[in-house]
Amino acid sequence: MGEDYMSPAMVHELTGISIGALAQLRYERRGPRFFKPTPRTVLYRRADVVAWVEDSARATREYA
Repeated sequence: MGEDYMSPAMVHELTGISIGALAQLRYERRGPRFFKPTPRTVLYRRADVVAWVEDSARATREYA
């Protein structure tokens, strides 16, 4: 397979995002790219999850 695939539970462990929140993000098409090889199976590529998290970086405001 070569790729490192993760279940929603594994994504939760990595990111702290709840499994329910991940489901909502999938529904809203706002979360990381995912795969559904069967109707009840959801998989994420580790690289896609990491890229999605890194894309959400926000700069902090510097105070004088």
